[in-house]
Amino acid sequence: MSRVYEKTDSLTQSGLNLIQQGLSIYDSDLKLAVCNSRFREMFGLPEALTHVGADFAQTIRFLTQAGEYGAVDDIDAFVREKVDQALAFEPHYIERRRANGRMISIEGSPLRQGGWVAVYTDITSIKKQEELLHSHSAQLSDQLLTHSEELARTNRELAATVAMLEETKRNLIDSEALSRMTAEMMPAHIAHLDLQECYTYSNRKLASVIPNRPVEVLGLSAREALGAEAYNAIKPYLDQAFQGVGSVFEFTHSEGARRVRCAFTPDHTPLGEVSGVYILSMDVTEEAQARAALTQTHKRELAAQLTSGLAHDFANLLTIILGLQGRLKNLPDLPPQAHEMITTTRASALRGGVLLDRLSNISGQRDLYPTATDLPSLLSDICAMASPSLPEDHALIIDCKDMDRPVMLDSGMLQDTLLNLILNARDAMGNSAGEIRIQLRPVGKIWLEITVTDTGTGFTDEALERALDPFYTTKRNDEGSGLGLSMVYDFAQLSGGHVKISNSNSGAVVTVRLPQKYAKTRPNPRMVLLVEDSPDIRTNLREMLRDLGHSVLEATSADEAEMLAAIPGIDTVLTDITLDGSRTGLDLARALAKGADVSRLYMMTSLPPSNPIRAQAQAEFALIGKPFTQDELAHFMETIP
Repeated sequence: MSRVYEKTDSLTQSGLNLIQQGLSIYDSDLKLAVCNSRFREMFGLPEALTHVGADFAQTIRFLTQAGEYGAVDDIDAFVREKVDQALAFEPHYIERRRANGRMISIEGSPLRQGGWVAVYTDITSIKKQEELLHSHSAQLSDQLLTHSEELARTNRELAATVAMLEETKRNLIDSEALSRMTAEMMPAHIAHLDLQECYTYSNRKLASVIPNRPVEVLGLSAREALGAEAYNAIKPYLDQAFQGVGSVFEFTHSEGARRVRCAFTPDHTPLGEVSGVYILSMDVTEEAQARAALTQTHKRELAAQLTSGLAHDFANLLTIILGLQGRLKNLPDLPPQAHEMITTTRASALRGGVLLDRLSNISGQRDLYPTATDLPSLLSDICAMASPSLPEDHALIIDCKDMDRPVMLDSGMLQDTLLNLILNARDAMGNSAGEIRIQLRPVGKIWLEITVTDTGTGFTDEALERALDPFYTTKRNDEGSGLGLSMVYDFAQLSGGHVKISNSNSGAVVTVRLPQKYAKTRPNPRMVLLVEDSPDIRTNLREMLRDLGHSVLEATSADEAEMLAAIPGIDTVLTDITLDGSRTGLDLARALAKGADVSRLYMMTSLPPSNPIRAQAQAEFALIGKPFTQDELAHFMETIP
């Protein structure tokens, strides 16, 4: 309804602005309720005196000081007199000559609700005609009178037309301002190029899509505004649009670390010719990250389906081989060559088991568990773990810039990734002295870039093409599984990032980009009801929750927890599935979901995923498996509504 009223008010105001007379309505307190544009223009009033609520006395004082009423000796007394007359609310009609020599009529009428309405009419031309008629009435012919009447009518029509044009112009200006404001509020760049590829319109949002580009681009060419990299990426589609073929496409802007989606629409004239191109572009970096993660998840699920049966049979075969080799080894009077063959066969079978584990890590189900990760501390731990595996003449250098804030990452997978890359670099360097450098830095407030370089021989041309493929390895004597870089690639894709391998003048370069999402420094404090029947676990969880800033009440059974949940202020319940008494945590959660004023219900359990009660709980409520760290609990409670 408010939109209907706003539209009606707008239409009413537009209608009042078309009236040639000035109009004002003051309420019973002599505060302005309504006026039209003619009222403001006729008396040259400032905007402050034409807004709703403007004081009548201040308006009279302004007009008096401007000489509207001629010479006035005591302005204060004159204003009081006018105010007293207005408060009397008597109907009146007066004509008076203004200081500028023009004549106006003022007609005032009281309103039933209190206050009054006044209409101001410029009657200068009418008075002149009356004087002319009175002074020359004897000499005027009927034709002159007719012409005078026609002239007056024409003047009135012309004045009405001018007023209508002014109001139309005003509406067009308002409409254009509204359209521009709406366009500038959109999270996308909207623009128009002419046939010379110059900008004729822009909503000033180019810099929000491609960083470090100009805000004002009108008159600039596309190459000047976009820069060489972006212009070269869009040029083929731009040429198609000038040929009348629209398109929607995406490109990666490496300098700004953005993924950009563009829509080009030809601007056709009424004759069907192309006179330019409309452009809509937006930053879809986060969407692309989510797509990459979803695609990798689908690939993993497909790989798991394809390999699960093979892995099962392979594991059985390895078990049989190891069993038979063990029995062979225990046979008496075996020749020396047989012992050597048995040892080699067992070693190969055991290596097959390791390979099977790695294969299951890639193709099997593994979810990301992002936690608030302090990167300098993580790198320090990695340095301590990796250093004993490196030769003395291999230096490990850590360079972590501008990463003081914790970042949401799966720290375990990141640790595995970096260890994989360090060991690969070690093997590539062989016995030659050199250094392995790990550099972390933010890129464009969107990416966390991890670069691992070494001073080895670098990637071969074949490796540059295939190094990220599963099972591809350049190591000799069957030392490598070919899954190290594949696991790195898998982690990056699951996270919504990507991996790039290349060579520098000194060796190999592996660059991993992950979405940069800073962790909250402190979760929102809540009143948490903790339901856990094990005293030791309950104590540990209570301290975790308090360290996270939450207030905690405790219960050991579903019945006790249900009574405590009625306490005002408790908005979160964290309950184990297995509890003291006859009711489970799942029974408690279902009861609270129906009646209690609890906005968040979280469940936890150490039951295996195959347990039917756990499966039911996970289908109905948010659930976290035990054991978990404080960071994992914080992320679980902050990200799951």
